[in-house]
Amino acid sequence: MPLDLDSRATLIVAILTLFLGKFLNKKIGFFRAYNLPEPVTGGVFVSLIFGALYFFFQAQTQFDLAGRDSLLIVFFTTIGLNAKISTLLEGGRPLLILLFAALGYLIIQNITGIAVISLTNEPLATGVLGGSIALSGGHGTAIAWAPALAENYGIAKASEIGIACATFGLILGGLIGGPIAKHLISKHQLKPAHPDDNHIVGLPDQNEPKHKNDKHFREINVDSVLSCLLTISIAIGLGLGLNEVTQAMGLQLPDFVTCLFAGILLTNLLPLFFKKMPWPTGSKSLALISDLSLSLFLAMSLMSLQLWTLLDLAGPIMLLLVAQVVVISLWVIYVIFPAMGRNYDAAVVASGYAGLGLGATPTAIANMTAVTTKYGPSTQAFLIVPLVGAFFIDIANAFIIQKFLSWVG
Repeated sequence: MPLDLDSRATLIVAILTLFLGKFLNKKIGFFRAYNLPEPVTGGVFVSLIFGALYFFFQAQTQFDLAGRDSLLIVFFTTIGLNAKISTLLEGGRPLLILLFAALGYLIIQNITGIAVISLTNEPLATGVLGGSIALSGGHGTAIAWAPALAENYGIAKASEIGIACATFGLILGGLIGGPIAKHLISKHQLKPAHPDDNHIVGLPDQNEPKHKNDKHFREINVDSVLSCLLTISIAIGLGLGLNEVTQAMGLQLPDFVTCLFAGILLTNLLPLFFKKMPWPTGSKSLALISDLSLSLFLAMSLMSLQLWTLLDLAGPIMLLLVAQVVVISLWVIYVIFPAMGRNYDAAVVASGYAGLGLGATPTAIANMTAVTTKYGPSTQAFLIVPLVGAFFIDIANAFIIQKFLSWVG
C-alpha cells in the first residue's frame, strides 16, 4: 500500500525530522557529547519509523523530493558567498595537502574493499563498488557504474549493492565525524586559532559560551534576509550560466559546483567596484539561510531512505562497511590530522573528511557545522573540504575506478 506525500507534506515531515533530531540530541547525552548532526540523528530515526511501517503494514512511503536538490544549490552558493580570495590563498597549502591525502585514500579505500570481498564468494569488482565508487563517489557514481559492473564483472545486484553501500556510508559518515573531532580536540586541548571569525554556516550554540565574533554579525531583520536572498538568487543564476558554458566545453560538473564558484566570484569582485554596497558575507542572515538549507537537504535525504530494500544484502555490505569505517577512522586520525597541522582546523577537517570519505560533501559540512557550532569557527575547513569533495575527488575517482577495475577484471 503506497503512501504518497506531496511537496508540502514532505516539507512538514522534514521540519518535524529536524525538531526530532534536536530533541534526541538534547535528551541523549551521547549524541550531544559527540556532536552528532541533528539532521542525521532525526533522519535515521524517521527512516527507521517508515521502515517499520513497511515491514509490519506493507506501507511504502514515497516523498516528493523535487525541491531537495535546490536546497543543496542554495547551500553551496552561500558557502561561495562567504569565501574571500585572501582566505583561499592563505589556505592554498592546506588545500593541496588535503587533496593529496584524499587521492591517497581513494586507493586505500578500494584496496580495503577488494581485500574484504576476497574473503567472500562475490566478484572482486564488488570491492571497488563498495569502495570509492559508492562511498567517495556517492549514489550518483554508484548508479552510473552499476550497469557496466553487472554486465562486465558478473555482479548480479550491482545497483542494489552500490545504493546500499552509499546509503549506509552516508549514515555512518554522519555518525563518526563528531566523535572523531571530540577525541582530537579533547586529547590535544585544541581551540580555534581565530575565535573572532564569522561562522560560515550555523549560528553558535545558544547553550555554549558566546564567541566574540557575535559583534561582527549584523542583526537578522527583513532587509538583511531580503538582501541575502537577492544575492543568492543572482549567484545561482550566474552559476547555472557557468554550468552551460562548461558543458559546451565538454566538462560535466554538478550545478552546485558552478554555483559555488559563482558565489566566490561575486563576493570577491562586486565589493571592489561598489564599496559602499552592503554585502551579506559573514552576516547572521546568510549563516541562517545556509544552516536551514543544509539541514533540510540532509533531513529529506535521510528520512526518505528505503531501508527495507537493503535487507537481503546485509551480510557482505556490513562486512565491507565495518572495514571501511575502521580504515577511514585511522586515516583521518593518524594521517589527515597530523598532515593538516595537528591544530583545531585540522580536527574540524578530519571530522569533515570522515563524512566525505564515507558519504558525501553535505555530510562533511554537517559534521563540521556540528563541531564548530560547539567549539568555535573554522573558516579554513569550510573552504577546503567542499572544494576537494565537490570538484577534485570526482575527477580523480573516475580514473582510479577504471584502473582498479582493469586490475580485478
